[in-house]
Amino acid sequence: MNLRLFSDYHSHPQGHRVQVYSRELLQLWIDGARTRGLNDVAFTDHDRFHAGINFDEIDKLRAANPDVRIRAGIELDNDPQTSAAGRQWIEKNWDKLDFVLGSVHYLDNPTQMFDSVPAGATQFEGRNIDNLYADYFRRVRNIAATGLVDCLSHLDLVKIHGHRPNAEIGEIVNETLDFVRSRDLAIELSTAGWRKPVNELYPADRIIELAVEKGIPFTTASDAHSYAQLGENFGRLAEKMSILQIREVCVYEKHKREMRKV
Repeated sequence: MNLRLFSDYHSHPQGHRVQVYSRELLQLWIDGARTRGLNDVAFTDHDRFHAGINFDEIDKLRAANPDVRIRAGIELDNDPQTSAAGRQWIEKNWDKLDFVLGSVHYLDNPTQMFDSVPAGATQFEGRNIDNLYADYFRRVRNIAATGLVDCLSHLDLVKIHGHRPNAEIGEIVNETLDFVRSRDLAIELSTAGWRKPVNELYPADRIIELAVEKGIPFTTASDAHSYAQLGENFGRLAEKMSILQIREVCVYEKHKREMRKV
């Protein structure tokens, strides 16, 4: 069965710096989405760069591009230095936002994202990998428990440098998946893992299978930091979803989820 993926719910128009939203910045992303057959896109810049987000500019962009559904979003992570302010910003602007991603990029080192490549790999040297996995997923549950996220991004990001636990992954992740289900949250299927050292979809097939069994819905995502990465490897993702018998994805408007067939 040929699936048609139409939505990308993880994108970073600002990249990794504050760039104030403008038509010049954002239109490239909508043009790129249209070229790749996408008609539903969420802007989800990191919460540390919330100063650049301009809801009026998003509204103008929507008016100029009525054929593409443009969602105002943000990615809330667990940055010890910036995410308290990020949470306050999300609370203040909740009604203007359509979609909030929750993510974990920090473990014990408060000054370095563990998923930075290659530098972040040093955080895993000499460590018990099962304990690191358990600690990571505990932090994921903490983000889910904030009540400020709609979906969890790159759920098993902890594998980015290729480290695998000794325990079966279901034993490690089931508590987190049950918590996600209890909160009625989604998780994303992210092609970003295919361009990282681990060279694997986020999350792994076994985690996806467990999520399907628990009735957890999915978004589709590229984690694009350039408009050229929008929808990256979505053909490959469609094949994977077909094999795993995933026939629906979720989209969001003002945090209200709607299931759409693909």
